[in-house]
Amino acid sequence: MGSFTSYDGTELAYRVSGDGEPLVCLPGGPQQSTYLGDLGGLPAHRTLIRLDLRGTGRSATPRDMASCRCDRLVADVEALRAHLGLDRMDLLAHSAGANIAVQYLDRHPERIGSLALVTPSVRAVGLPISDELRRETVRPRRDEPWFPAAFAALEAIGTGAATAENFQAIAPFSYGRWDETARAHKAAENEQLNREIVAAFGAQGAFDPDTTRAALARFEAPVLLLAGEVDPGAPPPAVADFAALFPRAELVVQPGAGHFPWLDDAERFRSAVMAFLGGR
Repeated sequence: MGSFTSYDGTELAYRVSGDGEPLVCLPGGPQQSTYLGDLGGLPAHRTLIRLDLRGTGRSATPRDMASCRCDRLVADVEALRAHLGLDRMDLLAHSAGANIAVQYLDRHPERIGSLALVTPSVRAVGLPISDELRRETVRPRRDEPWFPAAFAALEAIGTGAATAENFQAIAPFSYGRWDETARAHKAAENEQLNREIVAAFGAQGAFDPDTTRAALARFEAPVLLLAGEVDPGAPPPAVADFAALFPRAELVVQPGAGHFPWLDDAERFRSAVMAFLGGR
């Protein structure tokens, strides 16, 4: 574990593992970074620096909860970079963490050596994901025993019934295999999420898609966008549209993977990320 003081005096924590060049990792959620695990074995190749976002894990809860808004978390990433003494850093962001990463890119493009976005949220760039696209993404799993209940819940959410029960029912769609490992991973996520921080993350003013898109169009460093083939949270066509916003983006769709592709096939995930990082 490491820690540093961010711009407003809030003490933030990060977790370090592995050998090699640093790879700064931003979790989604917003939540603590433990759910990332070892990202499919990446510590064998790089030193992973996984940030616990403010108010999560071992990072302190700020006095001003508005500072947990997505655009304001950019300052924490910059404070971490300065603390680590990195002139430029390779950055990996998962899910909602991609919203922080692309806004960091807007403000500090010269500080990014390369950028990997894993099953990224598209909120910061304002891309639509239709209910029909989400349904089409999960239909290949229709022969799995849990599918009818999960699909019914997905359709209910699409019609406005966004209840806690329905969100729990669609959990299997986030994993390529709804097995014991996936269930344990989901249970840990449920324990880690702080609804107050989640609400603050996406509060009004958190995103400025036009400004962010313009920044991506100017960004010349290499970018990887990795999608899970059956992930309704970040369907491959939406991730492809995201990739098209960058001048130098590579799109990888991991077969059979959901929202956490390093759990579904660690070797394939690790190989894709390292092929990108090794070739930059």
